[in-house]
Amino acid sequence: MGQSVDARRRAQADLGDWDAFIARAAQAEGASIAQAREYLDAGRKRIEQAFRAGAHVDVLVEARSALVDAVLGSAWRALADSANACLVAVGGYGRGELLPHSDIDVLILYRQGTLDDVGPALERFLTHLWDIGLEVGHSVRSPAECAEQAEADITIMTNLMESRALAGDPALFAAMRAATSVEHIWPSAEFFKAKIEEQQARHARYDETAYKLEPNTKESPGGLRDIQTIAWVAKRQFAAQTLDGLVDYGFLSEREFTELKRGQIFLWRVRFALHTLTDRPEDRLLFDHQIQIAKLLGYEDEENNLAVEQFMQKYYRNIKALTALNDILLQLFSEAILHFGDDERPRSINERFQSRHGFIEVTGDDVFVKHPSALLEIFYLMQTRPRLTGIRAHTLRLMRRDRHLIDKTFRNSIHCRRLFTEILRQRSGVTRALRRMNRYGILGRYLPNFGKIIGRMQYDLFHTLTVDEHTLFVIRNLRRLVLPRFQHELPFASELMQSLNKPQILYIAGLMHDIAKGRGGDHSELGAADARKFCADHGISSDDTDLVCWLVRQHLLMSMTAQRRDINDVQVVNEFAREVGSRERLDRLFLLTVCDIRATNPNLWNSWKESLLVDLYTNTRRALERGLDDPLSEAELVAETRSAAAAMLTRSRVNTPKFKAVWARFDPEYFLRHSPEEIARQTRAIVTHDGDGPLVSVAEITDQGSTLFVYTRDRNYLFGVATGVLAQLGLSILDARINTTSDDYTLDTYVICESDGQPIKEVYRRREIEDTLSAAIANPEVESIEVTRRASRRSRYFNVPTQIYFSETPERACTIMEVVTADRPGLLSVIGDIFYQNGILLETAKIATIGERAEDVFFITDSDHAPIRDRATRTRLRETLTNELDKNGP
Repeated sequence: MGQSVDARRRAQADLGDWDAFIARAAQAEGASIAQAREYLDAGRKRIEQAFRAGAHVDVLVEARSALVDAVLGSAWRALADSANACLVAVGGYGRGELLPHSDIDVLILYRQGTLDDVGPALERFLTHLWDIGLEVGHSVRSPAECAEQAEADITIMTNLMESRALAGDPALFAAMRAATSVEHIWPSAEFFKAKIEEQQARHARYDETAYKLEPNTKESPGGLRDIQTIAWVAKRQFAAQTLDGLVDYGFLSEREFTELKRGQIFLWRVRFALHTLTDRPEDRLLFDHQIQIAKLLGYEDEENNLAVEQFMQKYYRNIKALTALNDILLQLFSEAILHFGDDERPRSINERFQSRHGFIEVTGDDVFVKHPSALLEIFYLMQTRPRLTGIRAHTLRLMRRDRHLIDKTFRNSIHCRRLFTEILRQRSGVTRALRRMNRYGILGRYLPNFGKIIGRMQYDLFHTLTVDEHTLFVIRNLRRLVLPRFQHELPFASELMQSLNKPQILYIAGLMHDIAKGRGGDHSELGAADARKFCADHGISSDDTDLVCWLVRQHLLMSMTAQRRDINDVQVVNEFAREVGSRERLDRLFLLTVCDIRATNPNLWNSWKESLLVDLYTNTRRALERGLDDPLSEAELVAETRSAAAAMLTRSRVNTPKFKAVWARFDPEYFLRHSPEEIARQTRAIVTHDGDGPLVSVAEITDQGSTLFVYTRDRNYLFGVATGVLAQLGLSILDARINTTSDDYTLDTYVICESDGQPIKEVYRRREIEDTLSAAIANPEVESIEVTRRASRRSRYFNVPTQIYFSETPERACTIMEVVTADRPGLLSVIGDIFYQNGILLETAKIATIGERAEDVFFITDSDHAPIRDRATRTRLRETLTNELDKNGP
């Protein structure tokens, strides 16, 4: 407490004789707009300067409230003072908690039947507040009207509970408080139920997690609103006016109160910084602000840990602690309010645990001290007894008190290791158990390296969750593949998962795959070492250990191969098959990859991504079954694809000589790069196409999503024009394949989606795309498209310098060029124009957007269809692209 008092004294000193300043403001000429503005502006500056100097934020919150009190009180006395009215602060202002741009809400009470008399003065008062620059939310009611409206709306009831009389007749304020008391409306049990439902609905709006990368400091789970919910219930039920009153009532220990208050002050500092930097009532920790706030709060970059990442990790860990305290207090309130006097006898589970009202609890306060392994056992018991819906608050408190017992001796205990392994082996409740363990601070203590990634964020737009939340989502996704009720989500992956034995091998790999993030070095290699130790400690067989370690080490292999390499190339498939080596590894790597991508970013997964992985899996499985000594050949795949496409065309009664004449104009690459369904659709359209104009068609291809193909006589700037039109139409390009016929026609195939990742569903939208693109291609004067769409708000705050890499592959007569640059609308159009200007031909483009980064791979040749080996040509192309892309960044 001594440090807190000292900090408050320093804060008051930073404000510079604040009490005298407030006294002068209160005594100023209340009707003077100039004087009021002067005091408000001077007070704001003092408060902001004190904040930037590191002053104690709760003093500043109170100071801002006191400043507004003084100005409003002075104005009331000059303009609206009446025996028939009372000025009341409500809501956060009623609590005396105002940040720089917090809502200032007031209630004006009037005596029944006197509104006509006091109305003109009240109007002058409210107009004055607007004139001096205060945006005040106000309501004008009699005490009876307050009771009537509060009974109908719990939000109004809550605001009135947090009220202070500022000026006017105190009898009116007393009448309002009496009319809205628990004896008249909103009995505490009903109020508590309504507040719980309100919190649950609010949490649902934020997907039940506070760990997204742009959290709301006020409304997200674990935010300030959760603390306020605790305070509201305490006031209604126990008449506790402040949080420390809960200590007196026995609901909080001194230690818990300190933790709760510390968390509140931290969130106030963050929210205060947001208001200061944005000069508006901003509660969202947007990417735009995170770096600035980290700097303002004194964080500095470290090796492998940016200042912003340190700040956000502290934020998430703070939220995690507040969430646990919220759980404990609301459950204690539930027991005191909803189950008061309920003497239900506990049901014994074993000598350490019993259940009551569907909640598990310890049989004595010393259970965890005598049996530390019970800190894991409690989660195992909840898994195996589905009727248990939670942990009783007192037991949660004891777990928090005793979790320090999870030490080296605990982790080395064979019994504890067996318990943890059994949790992973259960047929149900694995995800829920791990999430509860993380929520209550057990998982990070049992697995110290997991503890290091709790709350850790990566400052980019690719990873939308903290590392620990992402990890648990991976396991959740794996678990859903096991359960038949979720089979409709991913039928192929679900069927494969349900055919495997020992699913816990995948859960362990999922738990370990990112555990080394943020340590420096290759997190896959470091994670594999952690996985090997975990498996050795937990009695996993040597074969299973090798499999887990391989999966962790190679967990990015399949996604990188599918998204960055040409998987239609049989050499790529054969190379991948040799790297994988066995069907057992392939099955599990495929499942881990699917679940990892889906847990990284909700906008990342789509039918095209799924089709890439399924195609790579299917072709690799075939290669493995055939034998690595007898690899697949291109000729075999071409023959199979042609045969399947021909069967489709024959069934749809397309003339065989006609479609074979079309095929004769394409080289074998066309049949390697397209599925039989695509080839059949494109061939059918070409055969029936009338005229020499471009043929443009958008359709859904099974398991691929929306596919657009353009068939036209080859022309200058075609790729740049086509991709520019698509960008201007608000579309994202996921894949591009370019095929040229022997008679100078080109057939370009694009996999596309809307900017939000959704397929092109509406007929009118498809027509718009087809007509707009056809018109642009048919006009020879159109050589470029001006893309006016802007990059997203988020992406503009990341600096991604352009990097160009060249490589060659011996099995293909082309050069591979990788471009890493800032993503922005029209990027492919710019690159396409530069290709044409430099005589570069494009065969295939693999498009990958990694958050704010575009990591696109282009398979290119020179104008003679030969690889680009000339160093000067490569240098010129690299410099041209780099200069243009960095000049026109997002």
